Amino acid sequence: MAFEAYVGRQEEREDRADPRLAEGMAATLGRPLEGAEWPALWHWTLFQDWRMPDGLGPDGHPRRGGFLPPVHDLPRRMWAGGRVTFRAPVRTGDALRRVSTILSVKEKSGGSGRLVFVTVGHVLHGPGGVLVEEEQDIVYRGTEGAAVKAAVAAPALEGALEASLVPDPVMLFRYSALTGNGHRIHYDQPYVTGEEGYPGLVVHGPLQATLLARHALDLALREGAGPGTVLARFAYRGKRPCFDGRRLTLLGRRDAEGVIRLETRDEDGATCQEAEASFA
Repeated sequence: MAFEAYVGRQEEREDRADPRLAEGMAATLGRPLEGAEWPALWHWTLFQDWRMPDGLGPDGHPRRGGFLPPVHDLPRRMWAGGRVTFRAPVRTGDALRRVSTILSVKEKSGGSGRLVFVTVGHVLHGPGGVLVEEEQDIVYRGTEGAAVKAAVAAPALEGALEASLVPDPVMLFRYSALTGNGHRIHYDQPYVTGEEGYPGLVVHGPLQATLLARHALDLALREGAGPGTVLARFAYRGKRPCFDGRRLTLLGRRDAEGVIRLETRDEDGATCQEAEASFA
C-alpha cells in the first residue's frame, strides 16, 4: 500500500478525562490544578495506545502498521511539531471522542538523508461539542549522521520573560507514563546512549510544548491579563533535542503584532523548540 493511499484515513477513539491523569500531570509539572478545567495541552494524556509486548518495536513504540503508514526503512520516529486551536477546555470527568485523520504524507531529503513527514489531524469532541482541533507533524528518519549536531547560541531575547528548570529522569519517566509513551529514548539510559547515540535521556517535545504553553500564560498574566485568560491557538516546532540533567530555559515575549513568541534553549543557549501563542 503506497504511503499516499493513507491520506484521508480516519480512526475514532473514546476516553474519559480521568482525575488521576490531571493529578499526575500537576505533580509532574509542579503546577497544582485549580478547578475542573485542564490546562492547555494536558489532553495529550488521553487516548493512549497500549500494546501487548509482541506489538512493540525495538524502540518501545508500537510496531509499524495500523493507522499510520508503515515506514519500515526509516527506524527513527519523532513528534516534530504541530498546531493547536482551543475551542473549550477539557474538564475532569468529561466523556471524550477523538476523530483522527491522516492529512498528508510527504517525502523529503535532509542533512540526515531521506525523511518522511506525516501530518495527522485530530478533532477532540466533548459533551458540549468540539474542544480542541490540532495537527501533529510526525517525522521518520534513518540512522545516518550524528544524533546531535553542533549549534551556536541563539541571539538574546531582550525583555523576554525567563524561567528555567532541570528535567530529571523522574520527570521524564512520569511524563512518559502519563502519556502512555513507551519510546525508550526518554527513560532507558543504556538504549538512548548506546543504540541511538544521544548523550542522555531526551526531553519529550510535547513536554517542552506543555511547559511553553504555561509560560505563555504566565507572560500574559504578568502583562495584566485576567484570571480567566485561556489560550486560543498554539503552534510549536522542534529544532534540536535537549537532555536530562541539563538546564532548560523557557523564554517568551510579545512581538509587535501581539503574538507571543516562545523558545526553549539548552544550557549552551541553542534553541531546542520554538512556539507561538495567542489568547482568546
